[in-house]
Amino acid sequence: MAILKIARMGHPILKRVADPVVDPTSLEIHKLINDMVDTLADIGGAGLAAPQVHVPLRVVIFHVPGSRLAAEDQIEGQPPAGVPLTALINPVITPLSDEMEEGVEACLSVPGLAGTVPRYNHIGYRAMAPNGTVIEREARGFHARVVQHECDHLDGVLYPMRMRDMTSLGFVEELRRFEDKEAED
Repeated sequence: MAILKIARMGHPILKRVADPVVDPTSLEIHKLINDMVDTLADIGGAGLAAPQVHVPLRVVIFHVPGSRLAAEDQIEGQPPAGVPLTALINPVITPLSDEMEEGVEACLSVPGLAGTVPRYNHIGYRAMAPNGTVIEREARGFHARVVQHECDHLDGVLYPMRMRDMTSLGFVEELRRFEDKEAED
């Protein structure tokens, strides 16, 4: 296992469409996923796409803590379970509603910045798992947001390209500082 270097905004690998994976069960793909898992654990975050670690393949990993699940995805009377670490190979996203929701996003490839991004609130996604089986799920809220964010990397799209209002882009420290000040007032 290895900690991989994260490509930052401006690197050509983040601007191109990633190549499809021919054999999701190959040792090469399993090693890539394991290294991505180690990298994500080291740096933190909700997800990571292969182009972010300089590999132009259609592979993403993500997880959703239970506390970040959309209310409608939680089972009443039970603590939220979240979505465990998941690897998606050659994912395809389908919006299941026209409803979009604005939310603040950050990215490991755009370090220190965050901005408000519109995303579909309800999606379906289909992908191959590393064992060759098909993953098919519906997602709402943060789960839908993180999958869309990571899959955007596979098409050469970074979140600032999705922003409608660039005045919401800022350094995380500054955004938090002024958010805290507003809460005090």
